[in-house]
Amino acid sequence: MIPTDVRPDVRARAGSDGRRPAERELGLPLSEVKAEMFRALSHPARIRIIETLAAGERSVGEMQPEIGIELSHLSQQLGVLRRAGLVTSRKEGQSVYYSVKDPLLVELLDVAKRLLISSLTETRDLLADLYAEVNR
Repeated sequence: MIPTDVRPDVRARAGSDGRRPAERELGLPLSEVKAEMFRALSHPARIRIIETLAAGERSVGEMQPEIGIELSHLSQQLGVLRRAGLVTSRKEGQSVYYSVKDPLLVELLDVAKRLLISSLTETRDLLADLYAEVNR
């Protein structure tokens, strides 16, 4: 579960012991809690799952062709995301439906994409400058 003081709209204050509420509650420094969240996101299939779920709730069967991995592997990756508190699930008949627990997660991935675009643009520009220098 992601502590609420990770959210930007919540102002976490250090207590008399100097630790934030999540650190006191979980017994872990906030940096470790954040690292655990990013570890849960550190697999390409999990990123694709979150990006797919950004469009709305999906069943495992609906997601499988979009994600492009075996059903057993998809279920395993969904379990990692569920245990990390990043997605929620509900069962309807024999189908299990998943959704993103907090829309901030989708925003986080959008920011990561923009960061990559910025970085790659800078790299492309540097490469173009190097080619121009060589061809003078």
